[in-house]
Formats: sequence, structure tokens, C-alpha cells
Amino acid sequence: MCCPSPTPDSRYSPRSANTNNQHKQPQWPTAHQRKKTTRYALPFLFLQRLTYPTNPPHQGASTRELLIEACRRNNVDLLTEILSSPELADNEAATSHLLNTTTTVLGNHLYHEAAAQGNYEIIDALLDQPGFECDPVNRVEGDTPLHTAVRWINSEPKEQREFGNALVEMMLEAGSSVRVKNKGGLTPLQLVDPRNEGLKEVMRKHEYAALNAGDFVSVDEVKGGKGLVFGKGAAAEREEEEDAEFSGSDDEERAEWERQRKARRG
Repeated sequence: MCCPSPTPDSRYSPRSANTNNQHKQPQWPTAHQRKKTTRYALPFLFLQRLTYPTNPPHQGASTRELLIEACRRNNVDLLTEILSSPELADNEAATSHLLNTTTTVLGNHLYHEAAAQGNYEIIDALLDQPGFECDPVNRVEGDTPLHTAVRWINSEPKEQREFGNALVEMMLEAGSSVRVKNKGGLTPLQLVDPRNEGLKEVMRKHEYAALNAGDFVSVDEVKGGKGLVFGKGAAAEREEEEDAEFSGSDDEERAEWERQRKARRG
């Protein structure tokens, strides 16, 4: 039994047309067509553009370009996907080399790109990577990521300071230095907005802790440079002072000095 030939209606029905053209890619309007478009058709064209399929967002991008994009967009999933690739998954040396040497055209490292946007989550993920460098210097200003983070906080509204201060504290605890100077001779602390007392306090604590690391300075007990906790270094200095010879000439003063010295030694 032969199938009946298609009728004109079924042959040119919308369903048939869609089936025959389902693999054709939609075309953007040509320049000539756009010129002929009247202002009354523009809303329709705008809605039509929204329905056009786009290429995959990362099609053709290199691994380094994807890393830069992940840091700019705070895209932890993309970073994880890249670092889970067969080439990097079990190779810490290759991973750290890639993360530390990837830079933008302007000479910013991945850490700079994330800090410039205040992207807490991606920074946290980067700092978890073995061998990740905490103080790379960019080409233009000679800034470290900590300089960049401070600049970002300075540009944000006052309401954002608490979040920004927490970001900086995380960076400091991970190993970022407050003492590195950029090309302008400024440290990150010197870049802080004078009105942001909270950020200055956070950075001062870590600065004093770094300066007195041999004295076992407790960061929690240092406030504005006061209340330093003396440890081995200070104790050794006091012992040297006690062992020093009396330099006075008066007998009564010498006797008093000897009495105090014996009292200190118990």
C-alpha cells in the first residue's frame, strides 16, 4: 500500500518547515537590513536577539585566559575545573607555576585581578593552593595584591569596609606583607584611607607582629602599637642591662644600684 502523496497544506505546514530547517543556524540581520529597519521594529529585533544562541562562553580560550576570567568573575567552579584537569590534578609544581606566572596584558597576576574586585571566595581558593605566591608585584605600579585590595576598599562605600577589612585580614594571615613598598615608595598601610580606622588597626597588628616575631608578639594583644608582649628578645635585653657595670661615681648611688640589682635577682 502506497502512502498518499503529501498535500500542499502538509508539505508547507509550519511543522514541516521547522523539521527541514532544524539544523540551520540563525543569521544576524545584515547591515542593509538594519538600515531598512524602522524605529517601530527595533523592540522586536531586540527581543529576537535575545533568542539567538550564543557560542559557549569559554570556547577557544586558553587555560591562562580562563584563569584570569575566573579570578575577575569570582568563579570558583571554573578555577576548580581548570585545576582538576589531567595535566594539573596531580602535579603541584605545574599548578603553582601556572598560577604564579599567569599575568594580564597590563602585568597583573591572578591575585591582583581577584583583589581588584574584592573577590573573597576566589582569593580563599587561590591561597589554598600549595606554593601560591602571596606578594607578586605588578608591572605598572609595583603593587602587591595587598596594595590592590586596599585601593579597592578605598573606592568602595563605607558600608563595604567591614567586608573589605575581613578580606585584608585573610590575606595577611595567609602571608601577605604590609612592609613591601610599591614604585611610589608606599606600603599598603600608607595607602589606607585615613577615615578607615578599622583597616589601619588590622594592618598595624600584623605589622607589629612581623616586626617582633622573635619576641612572641600576640596579634590579639597588640592595639595601635601599644601593649607589646615581651618575649625572649626583651628578656635577653633586660638581662644584659642587669649585667652591665655601674657607671656612676657616687658611692651612695652605687650602693643603691647594687641593692636594686640584688632585689631583681631575688
